[in-house]
Amino acid sequence: MTPKTNKTADDPATGRRAAARAALDVLLTDAAVERGGSRRFLQPDAAAKAVGSLARHPDRVLRRVGGLGSELARVARGHSDLAPPKGDRRFADRGWQDNWLLHRLMQAYLALGGTVDELISDADLSWTAERQARFAAGNVLDALAPTNYPWSNPAVMKETVDSGGANLVKGARRFMRDVSRSPRLPATVDTSKFEVGGNLALSPGSVVLRTEVFELIQYKPQTKQVREVPLLIVPPTINKYYVLDLAPERSLVEYLVAQGQQVFMVSWRNPDQGQSHFDLDTYAAALLEARAAAAEITRHDAVHVAAACSGGIISAGALGHLAAERKLGEVASLTLLVCALDNERAGTASALASREVAAAAIAESARKGYLDGRALAGVFAWMRPNDLIWGYVVNNYLLGKDLPAFDILYWNQDTVRLAAGLHRDFIHLALDNSITRGGALTVLGSPVDLGTVDVDSYIVAGSSDHIVPWENAYRSTQLLAGATRFVLSTSGHIQALINPPGGPGAESRSSYRVAEEHPSDTGAWIGQAAKMAGSWWPDYVAWLQARSGELVVAPKALGSRRHKATAKAPGTYVHAG
Repeated sequence: MTPKTNKTADDPATGRRAAARAALDVLLTDAAVERGGSRRFLQPDAAAKAVGSLARHPDRVLRRVGGLGSELARVARGHSDLAPPKGDRRFADRGWQDNWLLHRLMQAYLALGGTVDELISDADLSWTAERQARFAAGNVLDALAPTNYPWSNPAVMKETVDSGGANLVKGARRFMRDVSRSPRLPATVDTSKFEVGGNLALSPGSVVLRTEVFELIQYKPQTKQVREVPLLIVPPTINKYYVLDLAPERSLVEYLVAQGQQVFMVSWRNPDQGQSHFDLDTYAAALLEARAAAAEITRHDAVHVAAACSGGIISAGALGHLAAERKLGEVASLTLLVCALDNERAGTASALASREVAAAAIAESARKGYLDGRALAGVFAWMRPNDLIWGYVVNNYLLGKDLPAFDILYWNQDTVRLAAGLHRDFIHLALDNSITRGGALTVLGSPVDLGTVDVDSYIVAGSSDHIVPWENAYRSTQLLAGATRFVLSTSGHIQALINPPGGPGAESRSSYRVAEEHPSDTGAWIGQAAKMAGSWWPDYVAWLQARSGELVVAPKALGSRRHKATAKAPGTYVHAG
């Protein structure tokens, strides 16, 4: 397949937003080497290339600088129409509109950012250099935004006057606390309001299998009859599983069980130095062991596999192994949730990675035995700095406001480690993009060819996902051989998963796109995709049920004679720090 190239250089208005997208390779390399901040902000090679290219076209530079001067003159006279893009919450305070000086300051900042975008477009850089330059420039401009400083933010100035400066004193204490511990970024959530098993991960169930690598949770049926084909959910290896069982009425597990689906969940162990040897084969074998247990308990040979993010990469590798062994009949279908198998040109992050940095990252995690989840969380944050860093700098340090109590943010900071072996394999897989080439990747001794994985697949992506660009998730439709249904949700990486139906205004807030055909070009797919109101969850249940066999009497007890129910859900591995 020839992937579609995103020509952000031709669209300065969206360039920096597109440049904030991430990929597996840079997330794992930056987090291990702990050089993310300096590399991301400076990018001297990309800057030198941009400057060198523009020096050969001085007419372009003069035209852009002249345009900036003209726009600044209009700003000074109050005649400029510049306004922040829709959804930019930094300038939401009325002071940016009502105060003549602050309004002009905002417009001057926007004019500068637009000119920088245009100059990078004019430089005619290679895809890699363009993404590097745009991302670095975007981060610097985000840091320089007038909203980030107490003397130019109207909300901070008002709070300082009203509280007599107490907000800045309180913020200074928080700043000292945050920078004293990894990842040295602003705290995002009040962790005292949440407890796993208390008000998170509440779906009733039991652990029916525990190994060195994972616990397998079987959820208690909530209907008198259940579908005979069970569903095994494989969560990411770089986060805890309960994002898929977050809270009542916000839990995909709860919803599926209520629709009569038999649901099993893998809960990965949080590895430490003693599990440094865990690699891709380790996790693929664990997935197959969990599948076999679910099949034995439900007395059904085939099992649906639904996998999220990095869990999808493991699942695809495991299914490739089954196909090579002519055992693919053990899997009823494959669901990929915000997962990119094809990492070619996976946003700016791919452009930032290099094999030299990757080698250093692998060596560092091998020395420790794992990749620290807190460092990885810091890299994720820098992919959306306005939302995940600068917004909290203003809230926590300048306004002195209390931290929010939000379940997704709590889950996001509840990090896990990544075993050194899997870290190494993920980096090689991402940099080589080997899973997309038949036979280039070996899993459990079998050459993987996704073109032989002919089970039906359901693929979900988020249109504003900054971790997995939806275009990369879409390319899985070109890799897998079975009938595919691709769903594009109007949300980001996590909200694409936590997308429950119902509730006031839910239909107007949520929507998704689907199409019957899946051409190789993403633009062609968008052109024919129908927009559907509401959550994609009901669509998924209908798709699953059509492939889940007959209704049978729900089991009265969990587990089986071979796989006895032990600890209650959410199990023990999820609590390990």
